[in-house]
Amino acid sequence: MRKKSRTASHWRFTQETNSRRIVLFPGVQSIRRVSILASSSSGNCTFLASGRTRLLIDAGLSRRELEKRLTAIGESASQLDAILVTHEQTYQPRLEIFQAGDSFVVGDIEIDSFTVPHDAIDPVGYCCRSGGVKVSLVTDLGYVPESVKFHVRGSDMLVLESNHDIEMLKVGPYPWSVKQRVMSRRGHLSNEIASRFIRDDLDTRTSTIVLGHLSAHNNHPELVRMSALEALNGRAVFTSLHVMEPGTPSQMFKF
Repeated sequence: MRKKSRTASHWRFTQETNSRRIVLFPGVQSIRRVSILASSSSGNCTFLASGRTRLLIDAGLSRRELEKRLTAIGESASQLDAILVTHEQTYQPRLEIFQAGDSFVVGDIEIDSFTVPHDAIDPVGYCCRSGGVKVSLVTDLGYVPESVKFHVRGSDMLVLESNHDIEMLKVGPYPWSVKQRVMSRRGHLSNEIASRFIRDDLDTRTSTIVLGHLSAHNNHPELVRMSALEALNGRAVFTSLHVMEPGTPSQMFKF
C-alpha cells in the first residue's frame, strides 16, 4: 500500500485478484443501477453498476454494515471492481493515487474527477459515464463554483449535498468554531445554496436528483424537501426529487 500523498489525497482502490483493473470492455454497456447505501455526516457510500462493472463511491460504513447493505441489494464486496474515494480517509486495500482532474476508466465506466471546495487536502467529485448515461456525485463542498456546474452538466442523475439548515445550525449544539467551518466556502452546502443551484443551474437533462449528506443535528429531510420543491416549482424540467434519510439506504435507481 502506498502512503498518502499530501497533494493527491483521493485514491482508486482495486481488488488484488482483479486482473481487469482498468479495461474498457467491448460492446455497448451503460450504467444500469445506482443505490446510495449511506449519505449523512457520519459517512457516504454509493453503489453504481453497469453491465460488467461494479463501483463504490466512498465507503463510509463499517465492513460489517457495508456487507449487510450490499447483500440487501444482491451484491457483495468481493464483486467490486473499485472504490473511488472523494477525500482522505483511512483504508487498507491496495491504493492507486491520482490527481484531481484526472479521467480514467474502470471496466466499462468512464470516470472524470474534479476539484470541489472543502476543508480536506484535495477533495474531488465524480462524473461516471457509460453507454450514454451520466451519473454525477458532489458532496462535501462549501459552495458550487462554476467549474463544478460545468462538470455536472448533462447528468442524468445528480447526487448533491444539502447538509444543513442555517437557522438550525446557528442554534444547534456545535461549538461556534465548528459552525463557522460548516458555513464557510470550504465547509458544507446549506439547503438554501443547494436549492439555489436547483433553481438556477440544474440541467434540464437531469431526470433524477438526490439530496444527501444531511446533518443529523442541523437539518431535517422535510426542510430539504420543501426547499428543493420550491426551487423546482415553475421550472420546465421533469426531475424526480429524492431526499436521503440519514442512516437509511436509498431505493435502487435503474436506467
